[in-house]
Amino acid sequence: MTNPHITEPRIPDKPYPGNSRAGKPHPGNPQPDNPHAGNHTILNADSLVKSYKEGEKERMVLDHLSLSVAQDDMVVLLGRSGSGKSTLLNLLSGIDRPDKGSVTISGHNITRLDEKQRTLFRRAHIGFVFQSFNLIPTLTVLENIMLPMELNGFGDRRKHDAARNYLDEVGLLDRSDTYPDRLSGGEQQRVAIARAVAHEPRLILADEPTGNLDYKTGSHVTGIFHQLAKKTGSTVIIATHDQNMRRFADHIYLFNEGTIHSAGDMSEQADA
Repeated sequence: MTNPHITEPRIPDKPYPGNSRAGKPHPGNPQPDNPHAGNHTILNADSLVKSYKEGEKERMVLDHLSLSVAQDDMVVLLGRSGSGKSTLLNLLSGIDRPDKGSVTISGHNITRLDEKQRTLFRRAHIGFVFQSFNLIPTLTVLENIMLPMELNGFGDRRKHDAARNYLDEVGLLDRSDTYPDRLSGGEQQRVAIARAVAHEPRLILADEPTGNLDYKTGSHVTGIFHQLAKKTGSTVIIATHDQNMRRFADHIYLFNEGTIHSAGDMSEQADA
């Protein structure tokens, strides 16, 4: 599902000019609502309710859905098209607000933030990977990866070196000066993954990242995604209908009638 907010890349949880750790508060780093929140839970969605009007009827998409995600985990949300996966990602990222319930990321209740604050928080702490890649066609591969870092205050040398490093990680360093339309679908998604992780966000949200790829390419790209996320320490939530994603997940949840239930984790599946 294409997301119009792709031009809102985010900042690293590291010192840089303007970051609160560099000496003064940054609007993307509000004070936590719960400064004593556990270090191991990065995201908590509590009883989310979301519905939409369809003519005279109201369609319930999420019905008191709750989800807790641990730091560094890769979580897969499995469900058919239209089951509410993308709606959930929009709420978790602060692109949309729930009718009821709350979303807390690293102690910050983002549902209490206004639209501008949510945009800044999203830019600061969340990376995105989309089905349709959403690379900017007028920028080179290297420039696409540098864009989130540029928006978030990285110096020229730092963003250039980091972008080249992540391009090398996804095996595309030799295509750094190429424009996106010259790349295959699998190559474009590898660039999109490098862009999502380059500024080392706390959380990466992926909406059908293999939806436009064949099975072999999708498996290859997902393996790179998994390896890179683990290396950077980012928590990843993937919404998909691709059953192949199961083998990369630390935890799997299945969508059913507006809510989710656990399908077990990797250790449980291995024992089965």
